[in-house]
Amino acid sequence: MADKGLNPDGTIAREGSLDRVTTAFAPVVAAARTEITGRFGDGRLGGGRPGGGRLHSAYLYGSIPRGTAVPGTSDLDLMLVLHEEPAARDRADADAAEAALDGSFDAIDGAGILLVDTRAALSELERYDLGFFISCLCTPLLGDDLAARLPAQRPTSLLARETNGDLELTLPRWREALRNAGTDAGRRTLCRRIARRVVRSGFTLVMPRWGGWTSDLHESAELFAGHYPQRADQMRIAAAVARAPTSDPAVIRVLVEDLGPWLAAEYTAVHGRKAARP
Repeated sequence: MADKGLNPDGTIAREGSLDRVTTAFAPVVAAARTEITGRFGDGRLGGGRPGGGRLHSAYLYGSIPRGTAVPGTSDLDLMLVLHEEPAARDRADADAAEAALDGSFDAIDGAGILLVDTRAALSELERYDLGFFISCLCTPLLGDDLAARLPAQRPTSLLARETNGDLELTLPRWREALRNAGTDAGRRTLCRRIARRVVRSGFTLVMPRWGGWTSDLHESAELFAGHYPQRADQMRIAAAVARAPTSDPAVIRVLVEDLGPWLAAEYTAVHGRKAARP
């Protein structure tokens, strides 16, 4: 079942590994470890106690730990799990780390750090969303791996619903962001973010029928196209601009005003709506 991203028992295999980080990105990962440790701790100290670090654990995700990153094009994606709910100080330190890493390496086109806390990561509400993300899509970098405390996952309709069943709630934010994007650089950043989410939602829409998992954007678009040929060309465009984003508002509008709304409605019809968050 390796060709479908599954373990022999049919559960979704963890897709990344530090062993897959290529030579071009090894210094970036080493620097990320140093930045995080310097600002948040190394994941071995207890949060909220005298002298304790804020960090429980840190993870890589995306193309770098999958070994598919392209120097000068790919970004660095990190997630930090903190002992306590992230506060303004944590976000400021994460922003500073992002800027330091992005400014130090030509190999990456930007760095992004997500912040969550252990309570959310291990909660029942997040079992098929954040919990799935950590256990299947994240590669441990620092601290104790939370995947050991999370359940195995299968490519089910429930997983599809809880990962991307809130697309309709995201569309108004995308529209506003597109209206406010005043530079080509800003539109390219927005295009990449929107296109990635659209392609991943298109894949998870058909994931239970295919019976496997992939994060490859091209493969995701083709799997979607096999079930929805009438929207295949649009999804292939989304996959293309997810890898090489454009600043053309007309292309982004297709995703936000045409493909996105259709996909959100079809998703709800097939899998239902994601459980509401506070």
